[in-house]
Formats: sequence, structure tokens, C-alpha cells
Amino acid sequence: METTYTKVGDYLIPDLTLPPEKDQRPIGIWGKRHKRYLMEHKKAIFTIMQMNGTLQTYLAELNEQAEDMFLRLVKQLAENEGITEQLKIENQMEWVGRMNNIRSRASEIVNSELIYV
Repeated sequence: METTYTKVGDYLIPDLTLPPEKDQRPIGIWGKRHKRYLMEHKKAIFTIMQMNGTLQTYLAELNEQAEDMFLRLVKQLAENEGITEQLKIENQMEWVGRMNNIRSRASEIVNSELIYV
């Protein structure tokens, strides 16, 4: 491995670059939330993963897991509370309110179980 240097004033600074990310999948909202959490609270882990070139893959996989968990929770909670398509047809406002409540609870669960840990 050959290192090159750039002269800045009286100093020679090594030309360092990060390895290219192999995974180009989008990280989505869940991945972005976790990335912000890592940057603010787990700086060492964030830096190591970034330098190893594994951050993008990790965040993409976490995003997929979080999205699957969120959708599964919304479906399960809606079934448990008896929210059906029939309710949607009969009383749309009640259906929207109850589904928003379920989505909010599912989001909080995903955040506490996967994102902010």
C-alpha cells in the first residue's frame, strides 16, 4: 500500500480516502433515524463503521427490518382492535383516527426496539 501526501504549508498531509460503499440500497426513514442516533450518541461505532465501509449496508438492513416490523405491528394491532375494511366503509373518520393511533404506537415500538438502542 503506497501512501501519497499533499503539502499544506510546511506540513505533509496523507491523502486518505474512505473505501467505497458496496451497497447502494437506500437507507430510508428508519435508517436515517438510526444514523442520526449513532452520530449523536455512539460516535465511535459510527466512525468505525464508516471507515470500514459497512455503515451503508448496516443501515439498509436495519431499515428493512424496521419497516417489516412496523408493517407487521400495524397489521397485528389493527386485527386485535377489530379495525376492518367494513369500518373504513362505514365510518372513515373513526377508521383514520384509530389507524393513526395504531401507526403511532407501532412507530414508538420500532423506535424503542431497533432505532434508539
